[in-house]
Amino acid sequence: MPQTPLEPIDLRILALLQDDGRLTNQALADAAGLSTSPCWRRVRQLEDAGVIQGYGARLDRRQLGLGVLVFIRVKIDTHSEREAEDFAAAVAALDEVVACYSIAGDADFLLQVVAQDLDHYAEFAMSVVRRLPGIKEMQTTMVLKELKPFRGFPVRGTRQEAR
Repeated sequence: MPQTPLEPIDLRILALLQDDGRLTNQALADAAGLSTSPCWRRVRQLEDAGVIQGYGARLDRRQLGLGVLVFIRVKIDTHSEREAEDFAAAVAALDEVVACYSIAGDADFLLQVVAQDLDHYAEFAMSVVRRLPGIKEMQTTMVLKELKPFRGFPVRGTRQEAR
């Protein structure tokens, strides 16, 4: 939670930037209904507060030769803080793991993994993931089709409202 509640104009700015992080300050100000100086100040405040953590490009994994997307549910042997930290550090070093979450339920972690193809994924799973510290069990779920890939967080309930 941000330390202070976000104002409607902040939400509008966030929705616009999330849709197109390459907007110039002038274009952002025009779309948000502000003049350039107040718009720039609000963006800086949102950056300084950590609401905006950075800017980047959305890439098509398939165009990068990463045709396989899987989720791996991982159980670890013990639930000591040290073991969880060791596992997290090892996972953070793996380029193929594009996201990792500590989860509740019948597993301890959920990894989102990309690979060139099934053979590369199988090699990665068996020679790398299986050897991560403390792994007790792992279960792979293959993504057959991405129906709604991650494109950003909802701002004001729906991103459509802020446009």
